[in-house]
Amino acid sequence: MWDSESESVTGRDYENGILSSSKHGVKNDGFELRDHSWYVATDIPSDFLVQVGDVNFHLHKYPLLSRSGKMNRLIYESRDLGLSKVALDDLPGGPEAFELAAKFCYGIAVDLTAANISGLRCAAEYLEMTEDLEEGNLTFKTEAFLSYVVLSSWRDSIVVLKSCENLSPWAENLQIVRRCSESIAWKACANPKGIRWAYTGKPPKVSSPKWNEMKDSSPGRNSQVPPDWWFEDVSILRIDHFVRVITAIKVKGMRFEVIGAAIMHYAGKWLPGLIKDGGGSVDEASNSSNSSGGSGWQGGLHMIVAVTKDDTPAAETKDQRMIVESLISIIPPQKDSVSCSFLLRLLRMANMLKVAPALVTELEKRVGMQFEQATLGDLLIPSYNKNETSYDVDLVQRLLEHFLVQEQIESSSPTTQSFSDKHMYDGAQRGANPSAKIRVARLVDSYLTEVSRDRNLSLTKFQVLAEALPDSARTCDDGLYRAVDSYLKAHPTLSEHERKRLCRVMDCQKLSIDACMHAAQNERLPLRVVVQVLFSEQVKISNALANNSLKETGETQYQPMISNRKSLLEGTPQSFQEGWAAAKKDINSLKFELETVKAKYHELQNDMDILQRQFDKLTNKKQASAWITGWKKLSKFTKMTTLENHDIDPQVDTAPGEHTRKTTRRWRNSIS
Repeated sequence: MWDSESESVTGRDYENGILSSSKHGVKNDGFELRDHSWYVATDIPSDFLVQVGDVNFHLHKYPLLSRSGKMNRLIYESRDLGLSKVALDDLPGGPEAFELAAKFCYGIAVDLTAANISGLRCAAEYLEMTEDLEEGNLTFKTEAFLSYVVLSSWRDSIVVLKSCENLSPWAENLQIVRRCSESIAWKACANPKGIRWAYTGKPPKVSSPKWNEMKDSSPGRNSQVPPDWWFEDVSILRIDHFVRVITAIKVKGMRFEVIGAAIMHYAGKWLPGLIKDGGGSVDEASNSSNSSGGSGWQGGLHMIVAVTKDDTPAAETKDQRMIVESLISIIPPQKDSVSCSFLLRLLRMANMLKVAPALVTELEKRVGMQFEQATLGDLLIPSYNKNETSYDVDLVQRLLEHFLVQEQIESSSPTTQSFSDKHMYDGAQRGANPSAKIRVARLVDSYLTEVSRDRNLSLTKFQVLAEALPDSARTCDDGLYRAVDSYLKAHPTLSEHERKRLCRVMDCQKLSIDACMHAAQNERLPLRVVVQVLFSEQVKISNALANNSLKETGETQYQPMISNRKSLLEGTPQSFQEGWAAAKKDINSLKFELETVKAKYHELQNDMDILQRQFDKLTNKKQASAWITGWKKLSKFTKMTTLENHDIDPQVDTAPGEHTRKTTRRWRNSIS
C-alpha cells in the first residue's frame, strides 16, 4: 500500500534511520543464521545462550550486560556468575525484535523502519536498555525515532499502529497506540487542500499524502480531495485500534456523516456480506489492498487474531461479535450518520451473534429514528428462535414502536436547532412529517404481505402489527388488503369469527376500484365485508358521477348524495351489478332463514309456557284450608257483584260526583 512513498529522515541526527554503537565489546562481522539459531561471526566462542521462543541466540555476556539491565538482574538474581543460558519467552516483539536489540549491543548498524520500530521499542523497554547503563541506549533512540519520524508521517503512523496488534500490553503502556491514534486523527481532520495529494489503498502508481511535504495552494489547481481518502488506510487496523482512531477523530470535530461512512467502510471490510452495493464489493477492496505490496502487511478479509493461533469457528464468532459491539458503540448519535440499511444489516448480524441486549436495544432505537428509509429486503430478518415464525415479526414491531415514539417526540418538542444544524440535516429530520408515516405504512403493508405466508404467524401478531400505525398513515388500504388476502390463503382453517376479526384491520372505504373488484369476487372474505366493499364503492361511483355531471353543467355548489337505485345501477359497471345481485340474493336468503328461526322460536316459547303452567298446577297443594277456599269464593262473588252494579249505575239518576264516590267506596270495601 505504501510502495510509492519513500519518506526519509534527512535533516535529523539519526543517520537516515541507521542505529549503531561506537563501542564494540566484541569484534565481529555480523550475525549468521544456522538451523533456527543465530551465531556471531567472530573468532571468540560464545559463552551465553539466549532462547526467545523457538530461536536460539549464541552470544557473549559482555555486550549484553553492558547495555541491558534485564540481563544484569537475571544473572545477579541467579547467584551464578557462570550462568550460560537464559530463556526470554515473554519478550515483546519475539525473536525479530531481540535480533535487532542484540545487533545494537554488538555495535552492528540497525535499520529502523516503521515496521520494526514498535517491536524494538517494546523490546528495549523489556530489556531495560536505558540511559542509566549507557548514553544513547536503545530506549532513547527508538523513542526519538517514534516521536520525530513516525508520528510526523501518515504512512508510518498507520504501519506502526498496525504492528502494535501483537505487542499488548507493552504498546499500550508505552503510549504508542495513543500517540499513533492521535497522530492519525489529526492528519485525517486537517485541511487536505494543503497536502501533496495522491490516492491511497488504490491500484499501483499512487501513494498516500506526504505530510512532511506541504504543497502551496495555487488557484489553478483542479484536483479535489475526496473526504473518504483515509478510509482504506484506517480500515486495515484491528477493531480496538480502529475504535481508538475514530474516538480521537470525533474529539477533533470531524463531521458525523464522514465518520459514519468510515464505519460502514470498515464493516464492509471486516464483516463480509454485511454491505451490498456500497462502493465496490468486499473482494475488490481486498484485491486493491493486496495489490500494493512492500509494506510488510498484506490486506485481506480474514480476521487477524493476535492472541490465539487456532482459528476455530468459535473464535471467529467471538471476534465478529466484538467487532459488531464495537461498531455499535462508536456510531455517531446524530440521525442519518449511517444509512438505515446498514443499521438493519448490523442488527441482523447482532441477533445472529447474540450481541449484548443493551447494545441491541440501542441499535433498534437508532433504526427507529430512520425507519422510513428502510426497505423490505432489509426488514426480512430471520428469527433465530426455534418453533417461531420464519421472520422476526416481534423485532419489526419493536422498530415500529420506536419510530412512533420518535415521531411523537419530534412533533411535541419545539425545534431548537441552529441554522447550521438545519443545513447539515438538509431536511432529514422531519418530525411529524406525514410523508414519513405514509412510507412506513407502505413498508409495513409489504412486510405483512411477505410474512403472512408463514403458517406459524398468529392472527394476533398480524393484527397488532397492522393496527400499530394510526389511520391517517394510510391513504389507501390496497396494500393492507393484499396482506389480508395473502393471510387468508395461507390459513384456510380460520373460523368465520377469525376472518371477520382479521378484516377489521382494513377500511373498505380506502380501497381502490381494482381492489374493490377483486374483493367483490373474493370467496375467502366474509359476506359482510363484501357487502361493505360494494356499498362503499357504489357511494364513490355515485359521487364521482355526480361530480362529473356538475362539472359539465357548471354548477358551483354541490353536496354529494346517493341517487335512486335505478340510476345508480345504470352507472355501475356490469361486474359490480353482478356482484351486487349475488350479494342481494344471499341477503334475501338470510332474511328468510331469520324469519323461519323467529317463527320456530315463538312456537317453542308457547310450548314452554304451557308446560310451565302444567308444572305449576302439579306442584301446588291439592287440598287447601276451608277458610282460604271460602275467602276465595267470597272474593270472587264480591268482584262479580261490583261489576253488575257498575253496569246498572249509569241508568240511575244521580250526580256524577256522587256516583264516583259510591263506586270507589264499594270497590274499596270489596277489596278489603
